[in-house]
Amino acid sequence: MSVVAAQRCLNHPAREAVGRCPECTRTFCRECITEHEGRILCADCLTKLARAPEAKPRRKLPLWPPFQLATGLVTAWLFFYFIGKLLVAIPSSVHEGTLWQTNLWEESAD
Repeated sequence: MSVVAAQRCLNHPAREAVGRCPECTRTFCRECITEHEGRILCADCLTKLARAPEAKPRRKLPLWPPFQLATGLVTAWLFFYFIGKLLVAIPSSVHEGTLWQTNLWEESAD
């Protein structure tokens, strides 16, 4: 004889128990337990599960879009910074329009 069969139903002491509720671990007869979502539960535990509101999954704050924004801003700043340094390094003769009058090969030989 199994251990469960040796015990009695909590609600009907004259009947032998046929199952144990996994939630409350008490034993019950066939009339007092029911199957719910693949589990055998007693009526009290089933009522508690029916009343308990389902916890909404917590939304995680997506970190990828702010990271993309920061990376884009840093990249744009670096691009314009180095373009500015390049433009500042151009000799003033280019701006005055006299570059075509100078021979760059002769100046570099001096």
